[in-house]
Amino acid sequence: MVVGVTVMSVDVTAWPEPPGPPLKRARRLAVLGDSTAVGLGDPLPRRAGWRGVGPLVAAALGVTGSGYLNPSFAGARMRCVLTEQVPAAVAHRPDVALLVAGMNDTLRPDFDASRIAGDLTEVIRRLRATGTTVLPVRFHDHSKVFRLPASLKRALSARVAELNAAIDDVVAREGVPCLDLALLPGAYDLASWSVDRLHPSELGHRMLAHGFTGLLAEAGFAVPEPVSLACSGGAQPSPTGHMGWLVLKGIPWLWRRGREFLPYAAVIMWNSFRAR
Repeated sequence: MVVGVTVMSVDVTAWPEPPGPPLKRARRLAVLGDSTAVGLGDPLPRRAGWRGVGPLVAAALGVTGSGYLNPSFAGARMRCVLTEQVPAAVAHRPDVALLVAGMNDTLRPDFDASRIAGDLTEVIRRLRATGTTVLPVRFHDHSKVFRLPASLKRALSARVAELNAAIDDVVAREGVPCLDLALLPGAYDLASWSVDRLHPSELGHRMLAHGFTGLLAEAGFAVPEPVSLACSGGAQPSPTGHMGWLVLKGIPWLWRRGREFLPYAAVIMWNSFRAR
């Protein structure tokens, strides 16, 4: 005997998607690093200091004043972050820590990529021990932004490549998200940089904040107020202000760092000459 079977058609597309895990809320944020982490290049009106990437990310995440910590300072190297900034950050117990450091190391005569890698590893591990999501950066080739003689450009590019290789190894081993500055749209546009060509402009800081919050969203964090790339709320430095900063701060900085970097650049020049 043959029994008839009725096959029912079911529209699986009508089924509701299973709910995903709830988004995490960042209540506490720490920003560690050098002058970019401080916010240089994004001045506030009425000479009220610097804004920069940290406050922009805090606003996007809904982090209030008491939940925000920024112990960064200009000139900081990776070892400075580890020894002078991480203890304050650990005490703060942030949900998220942003880390922008390493570029100052490339300009020093005692540059050591393996030591930087060790310091970065320790920074990440100490913060993760408190439950913090740590977001470091890998760097763009700054010789494409700051005009230099060809030999100096090769020297700086080589240093940045060494630094990035060390960062890549640590990020892969520790399994942390990392913001690649070279991949940010407009990273090499002059509008993304302040007059000194060393620090991001307001637009550049907004690009950094947008990139960081994008990584956080991928990591499951809520971003209630996405970062806008439209500049607002910052001061627009006058040409006189630009020149004053360059004379009083920028040129002395370049002189100090240039003297430290030149011996390494001379080696690059000599090796290039011999290769011919």
